[in-house]
Amino acid sequence: MRLRVISAGLPAELDGSGTERESPRREAPDDAALLDAYSRAVVDVVERVSPAVIGVAWKGDGDSRRGRGGQGSGFTFAPDGFALTNSHVVAGAAALEVTLADGSTAAARVVGDDPATDTAVIRVDSGAELAVAPLGESRSLRPGQLVVAIGNPLGFQSTVTAGVVSALGRTLRSTTGRLIDDVIQTDAALNPGNSGGPLVDSRGDVVGICTATILPAQNLCFAVGIDTVKPVVTQLLHHGFVRRGFLGISAQNLSLHAGSVRRHGLASGSGVLVTSSEPGGAAEKAGMRQGDVLVELDGEPVGGIDDLHRLLLEERIGTAMPATVLRNGRKKTLWVTPGEAPR
Repeated sequence: MRLRVISAGLPAELDGSGTERESPRREAPDDAALLDAYSRAVVDVVERVSPAVIGVAWKGDGDSRRGRGGQGSGFTFAPDGFALTNSHVVAGAAALEVTLADGSTAAARVVGDDPATDTAVIRVDSGAELAVAPLGESRSLRPGQLVVAIGNPLGFQSTVTAGVVSALGRTLRSTTGRLIDDVIQTDAALNPGNSGGPLVDSRGDVVGICTATILPAQNLCFAVGIDTVKPVVTQLLHHGFVRRGFLGISAQNLSLHAGSVRRHGLASGSGVLVTSSEPGGAAEKAGMRQGDVLVELDGEPVGGIDDLHRLLLEERIGTAMPATVLRNGRKKTLWVTPGEAPR
């Protein structure tokens, strides 16, 4: 039998004869080697992605509330000049000019933008094949994972900051009032002008688009996950905008009585109170009334307006589906066919 003895020094072991044997010494990690490996990882990422990072400068039109101009960042994801940036970077721009990694400039135009996810696609008119930043996956990220942000903060071209994924699954409120889901929180420092630049993992794949910081906090920064961006990009390339379903109601969130939740077997303790409906709209045609509380749509719980927004996707436009409402304390099923949201 062996007994393990812990002392202030090295652990020791006693064998059956009482003879003390010193445990093998563990080698301490080589700090210099660890730092070298970290540096190599960041350098490799920068060398792979920075040729695709662009500066985006804009000039506002006469009605632009943002003044005469500004700048942000972006990155090309197709060799023929298609690039991603934030919607708020290009909104209201009368003209765009981009600065490429080699310092040259080119005109650009907006292909489409989606303020609801703060995503925009622009086309760079360079006349040459451009470097491409590969799109990765944000769903596989883990807190603590190394990430690198590349952009043009305050006009300083190709600025690199590194950090970790601080948290996942955050939400941000977009300029349209919709929630942007699955936002990545990172401590890789972002500053004005970083907006629209890529957030990249250690393999050199883009996992997010840098979009916001919280001031005056330090290194509390956010990026829209690339898995949220990809389907938006597809629609922007096809339509120039994102098609979403629309019920034609004005509504507000409503907390439900616990007894009502139990009696009707609801999955959420809240719903959407219909305060009015558009004449001839999808909700009115379905028989939805003022005072109804929408609690389910197509079998999915509706706990609030944000849930409703998430459910009204392009594929639901023109498709009849059950909508469960509470009316005068009773549960009622209506059949509604969402229209297309106005732009």
